[in-house]
Amino acid sequence: MLRDLLEQAGIKTHVFNENAQGGVGEIPFTHTYPEIWLVDEHDLKRARDIIKDYENPETETSSCLCKHCGEINPGSFQLCWNCGREVR
Repeated sequence: MLRDLLEQAGIKTHVFNENAQGGVGEIPFTHTYPEIWLVDEHDLKRARDIIKDYENPETETSSCLCKHCGEINPGSFQLCWNCGREVR
């Protein structure tokens, strides 16, 4: 998911150890962790900001009314749970 977020932001990446979980037991488990490497180190600050936002999302506790069907949806929903259309 992180790789996709970075790629969507135009940050090119490589993923290492993507399939290394099968090696657990043969090699130390810490060597099987997936790693995302940036192609261009100049993207580091932007990448860190994107990852920080992903790891600490803003939570919205309010509710909103669907303008299409009138159902109440949690404020974090973008699509109505009832009709599937955009809430806002």
